[in-house]
Amino acid sequence: MWNPFKKNSQQSDDQNGAVAKDDSVKADDKKKDDDSPKMNMLQRLAMKRMERMSLQEKAKMMQEFLKPENKDKLLSAMEMMRKSGQISQEQYDIAKKRMML
Repeated sequence: MWNPFKKNSQQSDDQNGAVAKDDSVKADDKKKDDDSPKMNMLQRLAMKRMERMSLQEKAKMMQEFLKPENKDKLLSAMEMMRKSGQISQEQYDIAKKRMML
């Protein structure tokens, strides 16, 4: 039976009579999944949107994001990420240092 939440689609391809992927492609897909951080649906959507943005749009967004009045929101978001384990204490300190917070 087809499961929409199953990550490996080889079983569904075999049931439909499709040609299975070769081993090198499977290894690449698995490596790609292992390298990417675990994100929820909204985080994945935001990441995809960021990837599609032009450099000018990214620069404009970062200027808006790093305004002094947004400093509290930024620090609270980073602190929440650190507490939830999305970033380590070292990454937290580096980000604060780079953003001069």
